[in-house]
Amino acid sequence: MTAADLGQVIVPTGGGKTFIMIQDAIRALKSGAKTIVVVAPRILLANQLCEEFMQQISATWTHVCHCHSGETHHFSSTKSEKIELFVKTARAAGESAIVFTTYHSLGRVVDAGIDIDVAYFDEAHNSIAKSFFVNTVATSDIAERCYFFTATPRISRRHSRGMNNTEVFGPVIENVPAPELINNGSIIPPQIVPFSTGAERVKSNAHTVDANTVTDILDGLDDASAAKVLVAVPSSRILGNMIGQTDLLQQLEDRGYHVLHVTSKFGAYVDRTKVNREQFFNTLTEWGADPDKKFVIFHYSILSEGINVPGLTHCILLRNLNVVEMAQTIGRVIRLDKNDSADIRSGAIIPGKFEMYRKPCGYVTIPVHQTYGAHIAKRLQNVVDAIFVKGVPPLSLV
Repeated sequence: MTAADLGQVIVPTGGGKTFIMIQDAIRALKSGAKTIVVVAPRILLANQLCEEFMQQISATWTHVCHCHSGETHHFSSTKSEKIELFVKTARAAGESAIVFTTYHSLGRVVDAGIDIDVAYFDEAHNSIAKSFFVNTVATSDIAERCYFFTATPRISRRHSRGMNNTEVFGPVIENVPAPELINNGSIIPPQIVPFSTGAERVKSNAHTVDANTVTDILDGLDDASAAKVLVAVPSSRILGNMIGQTDLLQQLEDRGYHVLHVTSKFGAYVDRTKVNREQFFNTLTEWGADPDKKFVIFHYSILSEGINVPGLTHCILLRNLNVVEMAQTIGRVIRLDKNDSADIRSGAIIPGKFEMYRKPCGYVTIPVHQTYGAHIAKRLQNVVDAIFVKGVPPLSLV
């Protein structure tokens, strides 16, 4: 990145993409006042990136602006003129500004007409969407330096929106294979666990079967004392029915689990209480870092990309996913246990010697019903083999 002003950084989930952005931003800020734009696919991730950036960057000389419709304790606006005023006021005082935005709101930042020194696109495979691409092109053109980060690049052979368009996205300046990260102790391998239910799952009973499947899987865990489980549900509607038309919440509470759920339709909840996204994220971070806290998080699409949930041990896939979503979801559970990470740094654990790890792998469970699920487990295993054995990033066509 010191040599290229434009380019793509391909790193598997958990491999440190955010760390790379932050270190590059720190280096840029040392040379004087800068305007930096950080783009994320979702509000929750934009808030998380902000927290991670500002843990390393002094807010005394660097002012934070959010451009999206979510809640934050920082200055926030989706009005281009207010963003322009905020950034230009900081720069007039000889100070820096960092704007955290989403792909949906990036156009408001572009329309603000501000000069951009550095732009970081997180989960950059989202940028090729038809509704986002015009503003992606504009930002790439405006920014003095612009970088696109993803674990799952998307290309096109039919039109210019693919990440193989080097005029917009630049060349691939780094592509780290997953086996390298596994062997050097940066991430752990995933393990696919098909779970046969014997149930017939059809549209009318999907919510009941899915609720029972979750509790059956949890009851079968070898060690549930501090399990932290992410559940990808088929839809917001089915999740609503799982919670509202079954006794799932009570069943989980009886087993000692705290329950969180978040969808764009119903919002965010922590143990039956509705909270804003910032409270949800803070709770997730706090509980994820607590080795004694066990919980289940239900979500539809929101947590599959980029969100760092510390300590996740298991993932349950209740729905079919495309290749990108599969790879992203796997990435939620392949982050190291923080104590394993510390021991690797100190030399107490040899990188890649998984028998020495407290958390030797991340479990991804696929329910297999009488009429549904077997082909999903096979597809997911193929994705895992390609990424984590052969070291090939999961390219997808658009």
